[in-house]
Amino acid sequence: MNRKPPVSPHEARKAAAKRAALNALKRARRTADKAGIELSDWEGEFLTEVADRVKTYGRAFGDPEKGAAGQALSVLQTVKLKEIAAKAKGEKKEFKRQPFRRRKVED
Repeated sequence: MNRKPPVSPHEARKAAAKRAALNALKRARRTADKAGIELSDWEGEFLTEVADRVKTYGRAFGDPEKGAAGQALSVLQTVKLKEIAAKAKGEKKEFKRQPFRRRKVED
């Protein structure tokens, strides 16, 4: 019987994050195709390149400050993926960033 050596919990989390990211990227593209929504050139290129980097390196970003150690996508890549998925579903809600507001200083 050929058994694989046991996998550490850290490696299992990394593999799960990789699978989840790849599935989310595929789901966004597939949803857009089924709905007949055309993604912009930039969005299509983003999905393709991020998927390639995740397949090759296990994560799509190099700077450890841009995302958690066990995650496959950075925070901004996750936000962009959610925006593309919302567009593919036909939802008009855009994720708008709020500007910083000045607090009123009471004298």
